[in-house]
Amino acid sequence: MSSQALISAVRSGNLSDLVALVDGMTDGERRACMPELRQLRKELRAEPWDFRAQRAYPALHAAGAACQMGAAAVATWLTGSELRWRQAPPSVLIDVLGDRDPDWLADVVHRLAERPLSADVPYELMAGLVRLAGCPVPTSEAYVRGWMDHIGRTRREAGTVIGNLRKDPHLRELVAALFEIEEIGARSDWRYGDGLNDWTYALTQLTRVGLLDRKVMVDGCVARLLHGGGSAADNKVFLGLLTALDLTRDEQRERIPDWTALCSEAHSTVAAHAQSVLAGFALDDELGSRRLAEMSGAVLFRTEKKLVRAQLVLLGKVLKREPSTVAALLPVVALAFGHEDTDVQERALKLVERHLGDLDSDTDLDLDSDLDSDTDCDTESGPDGGAAISVRDEIADAAARLSPGLRARARQLLGVAAAAPAPEVHEELLPPVPLPTRLAPAPETLAELTEEVGALLAARDEGAVFERTLDGLVRHAHRDREALVEALGTTTARGWWDGMSPAALDQHFRTRPHGLALVIATLFERVDTETLRSVRYGAAESSGCVHDGLLWAFDARLREISYRIRTDPLPFLLSAPSWSTGSLEPADLVERLDAYRRSGARPGEVDFAQALLRVRRDDPAALASAAVAARELGTRAGDRLAEWLLTEVPSQPLERSRTAGPRILVEFGELPELQGESFPPEFRRLGRPLSVYAERSYCHHWGDTNWRHWLAMVPNRPELVAGRVLRDLSMSVIDDGTQAGFSFLPVLAEAEGEAGPAVHLCVAYGLGARRPEDRLAAVDALLVLAARGRLDAERLGADLGKLAALGSVKPSRLAEAIRTVAATGAYGTGWSVLRNTLPPLLAELAGEGAAKTPARGLGDLLAVAAECVERSGAHGELPHLATAAQRRGSSRLVTQARRLRAALAEAPV
Repeated sequence: MSSQALISAVRSGNLSDLVALVDGMTDGERRACMPELRQLRKELRAEPWDFRAQRAYPALHAAGAACQMGAAAVATWLTGSELRWRQAPPSVLIDVLGDRDPDWLADVVHRLAERPLSADVPYELMAGLVRLAGCPVPTSEAYVRGWMDHIGRTRREAGTVIGNLRKDPHLRELVAALFEIEEIGARSDWRYGDGLNDWTYALTQLTRVGLLDRKVMVDGCVARLLHGGGSAADNKVFLGLLTALDLTRDEQRERIPDWTALCSEAHSTVAAHAQSVLAGFALDDELGSRRLAEMSGAVLFRTEKKLVRAQLVLLGKVLKREPSTVAALLPVVALAFGHEDTDVQERALKLVERHLGDLDSDTDLDLDSDLDSDTDCDTESGPDGGAAISVRDEIADAAARLSPGLRARARQLLGVAAAAPAPEVHEELLPPVPLPTRLAPAPETLAELTEEVGALLAARDEGAVFERTLDGLVRHAHRDREALVEALGTTTARGWWDGMSPAALDQHFRTRPHGLALVIATLFERVDTETLRSVRYGAAESSGCVHDGLLWAFDARLREISYRIRTDPLPFLLSAPSWSTGSLEPADLVERLDAYRRSGARPGEVDFAQALLRVRRDDPAALASAAVAARELGTRAGDRLAEWLLTEVPSQPLERSRTAGPRILVEFGELPELQGESFPPEFRRLGRPLSVYAERSYCHHWGDTNWRHWLAMVPNRPELVAGRVLRDLSMSVIDDGTQAGFSFLPVLAEAEGEAGPAVHLCVAYGLGARRPEDRLAAVDALLVLAARGRLDAERLGADLGKLAALGSVKPSRLAEAIRTVAATGAYGTGWSVLRNTLPPLLAELAGEGAAKTPARGLGDLLAVAAECVERSGAHGELPHLATAAQRRGSSRLVTQARRLRAALAEAPV
């Protein structure tokens, strides 16, 4: 009877009756209720959003916890995926669990605390069970984060963070756990608190009054910062806490090894703090030259120029005050000779020039001479007890890492004769030329096909896999559609379209086919046949979208395939590519048409048109042979293919670039070969003139979801695609946005066919993109074009110069991108681009009305150019460079302009 009453209370959602019933039940009676509770849970899971389920879930959550006997079973029940959305109140759960043994409760709470954050275990429940069990407080991530939330929520009702912390019985344990939880410092309630509700202030004050152990706090902060790997926000919080603790001189001195380690590995802001602490000891003669050398070695190998420059300043001050340290510190200064920034190299060389006179010509570096009394040294000693390394020789060796101009200056300073081996000839390093691969046949088995369909529906459609899978669906639908539907199963059928009304779904697919989704929905008869007819979109008129030509052709093929599945299934696709680029071998197409002829199948109009556009045309002999074979088929499609194979088709349309405002885009002329009646209207739009400035500026086709498909549609004409996505890329750069799309650039560069103005402009915009990963994609594309011999460096450089002069591309970002190109070993390629980019920017500094303030980052761009010239051995003149080099002062722009001028003036190798 009690079991039925309990289930009735659960179904009605009556929590008060539930608590009263559970309190009067024995363990055996509770255990006997579990089968019915599990069955009820199964029933509710089928309709989780039904009103009755929503009402019953909290009571079911509490009843299952009360009737389970094992601690693990209770923890599992309480964190069930469908139960966590409608949990019982923590007070009710504590009530129904409160009569258990304390050890058992401790086991439950620690199991709950170890659950991931996604389990959403209420802190109030865990804290209440800790009080009942009298057990040690858990210090897991879920518990500690919940505790922080609880402290913050409580202070909004009454009290403050510092007041609530002061009253917490587990303050020390939970504060110590803060130093172990990943990214806890990035929480907004920690970062943005103020006054008495500021966590940093609260922890600092509680430490000062002795409620928190000072050594634990300091050691925790230092250990957390040494751990590294956290975000900038997380590091900032713990650095701020450490600073607020206001370490004494003795506390700082105890941690000198830690400060040195932080200088080497920590985040830049943390390293800067550690550097300032050690600098104070160094300037007060409390660090010693050995430790200063160790610290300097750590800092000078970092990439952050601000840290490196600050360290060189510190070394200069110490050398000036203590000339006796010159033998120990000058070789450390020389470590900066290998820094990537030539300004840093020059600073280090000037420091050596200034203090080399303090060094006797026969002075040997004795690393043991300045050791602290309590420190051992493993350096191998010579007969005199020192390392017996000539300081001058060590500096001379380091000078080999200087840039060529500074290297000659260092040799003169050190009195070292320049080596005279055979001239070193620069060897340009480019990536291997990417080669297309033959596509595997369509999946033969239903198991393989359904696996690929599921993967494509879960992710985005990639070109080669998409085409294989699409061909597989067509083949299996032709063989046995019912078996295919059964194999795809209900999981595939319940896609994003599940739950939509037939009218809404038809309207949706009428405007946006969504790739494989249209074909799958067709197989499950979720789309009306009329919707699948080849919608012409008013083909005689423009809809005003720059993407229409490619989008209509792509959509028309999907609609035709889906329509034929319902009415007259195709045996296979004529247009399935032979190669990963999307191209189709002419002999393969002839063979497929022959198979259609023998079976009596009727080719799809759009499918055949797509096949024609994909035919590979770079082998005249293969084209002629295939044309003869196509004529022999004696079919209309065979004759059309033969005519197409023997037609001279231009590789790309006539085009011109236009500048409007900050943007440079490309416009296309007409492609007559696509205007004939043999192509369906959707494909004829690909051959119409394109004026990007007359088209609508915004549409719902943004993003690169379909770009790879579009490129595979016209594999021999990358310009057709590049011209239509160019505006999307330019908008992202000019508006300083983060939209996707630049990852498409390497694929565009690998495409067959000529890379013209549109392709190069796409790469140009990518080199100036906001995100480093987008610029890296553009660098990859540039290198691929160069490796294939299709890079027009003059065109790309001129485009970059115009865009930079217009303010569309920032020179600082471009400098980073070209520096990456050069770092791969392609110094000549980098210079070939920059020699055409720099003149428009340098011209702004010359003549009447010249810009007084140069473009920001121009000095960085000149530094990259100088590096490329020095490494590649290029020479000659650069327009307007002399004007920049003759400017007054020693700014980065001026010094790098002079460096570039000197490098270009050197005799060619």
